[in-house]
Amino acid sequence: MIPQSPPVKTKQSWQQALADAVSDADELLTQLGLRGALAAIDKAKIRQFPLRVPQSYINKMRYGDKQDPLLKQVFPLIDESLDVTGYGSDPVGDQFAVTSPGMLQKYQGRALLVTTGACAIHCRYCFRRHFPYSDSNPLASQLAETLTQISADTTINEVILSGGDPLSLNDDKLARLVAELEQIPHLKRLRIHTRLPVVLPERINARLLDWVSNCRLNVVMVIHANHANEIDAETARSLLQLQQAGCQLLNQAVLLKGINDSVEALVNLSERLSEVSVMPYYLHLLDKVAGAHHFDVTETTAIELIDTVRKLLPGYLVPRLVREIQGEASKTVIR
Repeated sequence: MIPQSPPVKTKQSWQQALADAVSDADELLTQLGLRGALAAIDKAKIRQFPLRVPQSYINKMRYGDKQDPLLKQVFPLIDESLDVTGYGSDPVGDQFAVTSPGMLQKYQGRALLVTTGACAIHCRYCFRRHFPYSDSNPLASQLAETLTQISADTTINEVILSGGDPLSLNDDKLARLVAELEQIPHLKRLRIHTRLPVVLPERINARLLDWVSNCRLNVVMVIHANHANEIDAETARSLLQLQQAGCQLLNQAVLLKGINDSVEALVNLSERLSEVSVMPYYLHLLDKVAGAHHFDVTETTAIELIDTVRKLLPGYLVPRLVREIQGEASKTVIR
């Protein structure tokens, strides 16, 4: 009798992985052996900013640990329901910076496109958690108007794709948008702000890598990792593929209470980024968005942390500590 070969496992598509993301707080806790260990805000409030976390990200969390730094970034605690003075719906003035449908202009030479409201993960500290995406989608009928405005302004040499997360777009839509941007002669750089290589590494597929490697523009990808545990072997492979396709990779993190507000956590993050050839870029002080006050770290504490980190690491592995202030001509460097 001829023995049968074991069935070949087909790698799940990123779209299916995205569709299978966990959206129920109890299910998330059950997977981690923590059912009943944490109290979430009521379901009506969760619906205003739903829980969403891909399985690949859950797999990085520590089983049975309610203090896990990845879990704390995504679990909707009761703290979110408190109204705290000084925390609002538009903490960085995005809505005042809209110059055409879906386009924000805050800084000289750069234009930011809010490509989509979709994201693979809903980080509870997200500064755009209240952003009116339904009114700001340049991939609808107004895209031509937005591209015309970029074409007419020769001072713009860099376009930033943001969201939501631009890599949440399907490959055809994303490739068409990039092809349109490539036709604008005065553009030099395409910057992509994305969390997907970290939270959904399946997204880095052959089609994406193909247009990145053939893009006329210099492609800079700013990923978002806040903790060293977010960068496992699968994420490291995806980042390597992006580098091999010609992407320059930078990381921006947010300083978050109880998650990475220690010298050890910040040093470990920079060291892990170095191992995967990603340059630490920014460490943001929390944008004061409503519902996220419990993540805030004082500026005094942040300065003390980064000054100590600077004594332990070479300068190129120390991110700049910054805050975004509405109306300023650039990020405000604190340290």
